[in-house]
Amino acid sequence: MPAASTALTTKVESGSPYQLDSAQTLKASKALLAHIKSSEKTNTTVSGKQSLLKDEDSSDEADDESTPIWLTVTTKTHIITQKKFKPLRLSVPHALNTSSNTTICLITADPQRTYKDLLEDPNFPPALAARITKVVGVAKLKKKYNQYEAQRKLYAEHDIFLADDRIITQLTKLLGKTFYKTTTKRPIPVDIAEPAPKENGKRVKSSGLTGDGERKGEGKTGGRGAGSAKAVAAEIEKALSSAVVSLTPSTQTAVRVGYASWGAEKLAANVEAAALGLIENHVPKNWRGVRSILVKGPETAALPIWLADELWVDEKAVLGEEEASKITAQANIGKKRKSGVLEDVDAAIEAGETKAEGGKKSKKQKVAKDTKALKESNDDNLDKEIKMRKEKLKRQKEEAASEAGADDMPKPSKRAKKTTAYTA
Repeated sequence: MPAASTALTTKVESGSPYQLDSAQTLKASKALLAHIKSSEKTNTTVSGKQSLLKDEDSSDEADDESTPIWLTVTTKTHIITQKKFKPLRLSVPHALNTSSNTTICLITADPQRTYKDLLEDPNFPPALAARITKVVGVAKLKKKYNQYEAQRKLYAEHDIFLADDRIITQLTKLLGKTFYKTTTKRPIPVDIAEPAPKENGKRVKSSGLTGDGERKGEGKTGGRGAGSAKAVAAEIEKALSSAVVSLTPSTQTAVRVGYASWGAEKLAANVEAAALGLIENHVPKNWRGVRSILVKGPETAALPIWLADELWVDEKAVLGEEEASKITAQANIGKKRKSGVLEDVDAAIEAGETKAEGGKKSKKQKVAKDTKALKESNDDNLDKEIKMRKEKLKRQKEEAASEAGADDMPKPSKRAKKTTAYTA
């Protein structure tokens, strides 16, 4: 009876093999969620105490976002070549930041008063406006939050940071390592500016001047003011519901796609959407550049849901051991090999030349000439040649010492230091 197959992924019968298997994704999601719940139950039973982090007055909605689930995509090459501090948004069917207890800080282009007024507009959703507890412009950010202590206070007071897409590239310098050392609270880009005007189907760049001749946003926003209250609210809600990922020059990328309190079907849907959005839009060579797709919890092992058959993007570029050894051998043809011991011997001979005096100089030159006349060493007689050179050097030093005699020996100074006895 043949053994049962243990393959994690199988090629589809029709279509491209580079696609996720929904059944495998759902299976991995169920197994991961069951493992996390059993682990939490075991830890509670062993300790006999409930978690001190949970508050009796906290709502179930806040507890739902306590244990995140991560999607990990490993690629065959670096996903990008240079580090990017601007996060990417991946659309997922189920929102990730729905808790009403999370506070939001909105960083906007100047003037910030325009966006504060939008929150009070009747068309702006009241529930969303209540979550946005602070609106700060670039000018105020430079003036009030230029110190490290102020930046840390701002970082601790809010859960989510949203930033106008027009000024988000300036924030790396304004907020520094307080926000960008980790990816936990990096500002998420949102497009809250009014749409640029179009002529003949093409967008027209604004002159950056208002109707009164004043420059909007200090000339750094292209003259585009704030969008309508309804459009800004929709953009903010879309950013909050998206999965956010920060790309780095590495072969491993992690995206938060759900929580342990979700159902398996809900989690699997977000996993597939985030994986497709990341692979098809940002991974070099798309699916052919992916090595594996996994899901994991904060303290669990990663469960694979897709593994590539090829280890490399181009198998023809990978050389075997025999081909690699031939290329190495051809590259070393004509190159001389010199041992580190032989280099020490030559250095000792050169040091002996600096101590030579008068007629002894010609003898040292002869020694150096004889050393250069030796044949090139190889692996067979290398030890023998080293031994011969050491003996020859030792013999030459003894001959030089005997010829020098007592005249060249260091003599004590004729002046003797006088000592005086102290008498009371």
